[in-house]
Amino acid sequence: MNLRDLLPSAQDYLTRADLGGVPGWRPGETFSVTQLAQGEYNMNYLVRQSGRAWVLRVNVGTQIGRDDQILYEYHALKLLEPTGVTPRPFYVDDARGIAGRERNYGVLLMEYLPGEPLDYRRDLEAAARLFARVHSLPVAPEENHLIREERPLSMTYEECSRLLPVYLESDLAEPALRDYLREVLDWAAGARHREAYFLADPYHCIINTEVNSGNFIVNREQGTIHLVDWEKPLWGDPSQDLSHFRVPTTTLWKSDYRMTDENKRSFLNGYRAAITDAHLRDTIAERVRLRDPFNCLRGISWSAMAWVAYQTGEHALRNEDTFHKVSAYLHLDFVRSLFDPYLRE
Repeated sequence: MNLRDLLPSAQDYLTRADLGGVPGWRPGETFSVTQLAQGEYNMNYLVRQSGRAWVLRVNVGTQIGRDDQILYEYHALKLLEPTGVTPRPFYVDDARGIAGRERNYGVLLMEYLPGEPLDYRRDLEAAARLFARVHSLPVAPEENHLIREERPLSMTYEECSRLLPVYLESDLAEPALRDYLREVLDWAAGARHREAYFLADPYHCIINTEVNSGNFIVNREQGTIHLVDWEKPLWGDPSQDLSHFRVPTTTLWKSDYRMTDENKRSFLNGYRAAITDAHLRDTIAERVRLRDPFNCLRGISWSAMAWVAYQTGEHALRNEDTFHKVSAYLHLDFVRSLFDPYLRE
């Protein structure tokens, strides 16, 4: 399935939907729907009407194992509106109004933000300030719907333990890589006890968890930066976003960029300068250091799972760029470059 498949259904849905509460929408006036971007779990369309524009997001899968995926994302965006660095959500319908081949899908209509993806060589400081703004948003724990990240390293380890066997138990697996990944998974099983640090000194806020460069929109004319993909936010430790942003499995996802140690320090220093909490400023480097190998393992585990799913035709959406990237990530030399330093500890 690709963007073209649902385009007629998306156009028909918008013709029928009651969008009178959407800012700028004029019922009955002609509009257009064109393909915008396709991810792993959502398809995005650009809706235009008389010089105005919105994004229609059609949800075709879930990363959180819940049927209310599109509502989960909508409510997260509503929480985040005060930050000014996320798209404003205008309309959500989880009644599965978009007809697909096998089932119907929920939709979200939100603000369209023109711009370009983040450039690691130019935008590290701006990204650091954005993260500080999101992580500083005052939200009461009892007033949000977000899934709790209660055991940060164990949660990541357990997720990898579900994903990685898809590759480890596949006849398609390369034997040397399979053996090495089993060794890494065993190391992580022992190393996750280091989450005692987070349990003894918790700091909770809204975290995105999926912060590759393609999920940022930078508008250089307006001098703005936004983080636009919020399908899997959690209530957890800010180190998750900062670590995930800078590990190689993230920076290389949409670019050829791999952070140096100096890049990493500069990025964290920018975050420290923008954050208001003094204790977080003092502890964020250690929090991120503990996270890094687990975020690398998460990236490799998901890639290994996706690689098998692409080979066997089990993936709902087929994105050729994604397939080529996960294939590159499964080279043994690359995987060893990520984990050998930790296995030698």
